[in-house]
Amino acid sequence: MNLFKKKLPVKKITVSFLILLFLTAIGCGAYYFISQNQSFSKIIIQSEAEINTLKQKIIELESADQVKINKDLKAELDNLKKLYTESLTLFEKLVDLHDKKADTKEVDKLYANFLSLLSKNQYAEALKLFTEIDTKIADLLAKSTAITNQTAKQLESLTVNNTPPGAGYARQKVTTDTGDFIVSIVSADLGSTRVIVDTASDSTCTNDCPVLPLATYVSRSGAFAGVNGSYFCPASYPSCAGKTNSFDLLVMNSKKTYFNSDNNVYSNNPGVVFGNGYVRFLGAVSEWGRDTGIDGMLSNYPLLVRGGNIAFGGDDDPKKGSKGNRSFVATKGSTVYIGVVHSATVAEAARVLAAMGMGDALNLDDGGSTALWSGGYKVGPGRDLPNVILFVKK
Repeated sequence: MNLFKKKLPVKKITVSFLILLFLTAIGCGAYYFISQNQSFSKIIIQSEAEINTLKQKIIELESADQVKINKDLKAELDNLKKLYTESLTLFEKLVDLHDKKADTKEVDKLYANFLSLLSKNQYAEALKLFTEIDTKIADLLAKSTAITNQTAKQLESLTVNNTPPGAGYARQKVTTDTGDFIVSIVSADLGSTRVIVDTASDSTCTNDCPVLPLATYVSRSGAFAGVNGSYFCPASYPSCAGKTNSFDLLVMNSKKTYFNSDNNVYSNNPGVVFGNGYVRFLGAVSEWGRDTGIDGMLSNYPLLVRGGNIAFGGDDDPKKGSKGNRSFVATKGSTVYIGVVHSATVAEAARVLAAMGMGDALNLDDGGSTALWSGGYKVGPGRDLPNVILFVKK
């Protein structure tokens, strides 16, 4: 999942900047698919020709009266912004599909046509095709998630059990008011377990940051279980150029090093603190100082359960939104849990954990980053990660 997309006001975006961003999206998409399938080499040839045409358009627009441009082309610029954002979103969803080894041949061809329409400035046609591609991608993502993690037959074979395991790993079926869900979950007693956060970097990193597989984190820390951590900007996403594998959320690792202390942009996001024999969930990390007497802390969003009550999507239709694997960290009494709710929306994951009697629960990263370890990968491995949550024996 990508947390770095921000909406920019039209008045702050020049025509040249928008077109250059658009070219970047086209170029990144074409480059990726050419690396996967040489038949896409035609896209590059076409793009080179269109780039020269767009350069001429830039010169013409920049030499025109800016007042007239702002008045006559506002709608066009709005559509260009929308298409640019949606083209990046579409591409990143395709990256996730490729990560899942899904059959993307049909969608790849449609996306190549989408890029072609963009390069020809046929924005209305591109928007129509975008809707078709987005629907097909959503279907593939749902099928990929369901097939990868639990077939319908396996789901039926499990007995409903809303009680989390007392210790160790379990995969169980949990029933809620919106349906039954598979949960892969690891539990540990806080009296005998330290919960730490490990990071690949030794300090705050803003670009080309180090990442490691979850299994490597587990091995080097002597942990017996682990789960992926906070949202970050994957190197495979074109929108992450210049900030690859970075994360903006507050973290303190097992070496007592705080990350992103100077970044207040996300201080209103929730977090979790792991201390000696306790776990404390925060509504906003702005409530937290920089105490190094704890074992670790990590910010992410949203809070799923707070005080035993559903904290996210309680008043909305929980089925709205895309389904995927939802990683979490949670507590119930003196037990701490890490795990994954399979093939669920974020709101559905909140209902599942509330149905299991969790006192508090925080959502973690998902999609291609999802990974859970307990004596081996139970989910994943997924992509390499900049930070993780680990269970270590005291």
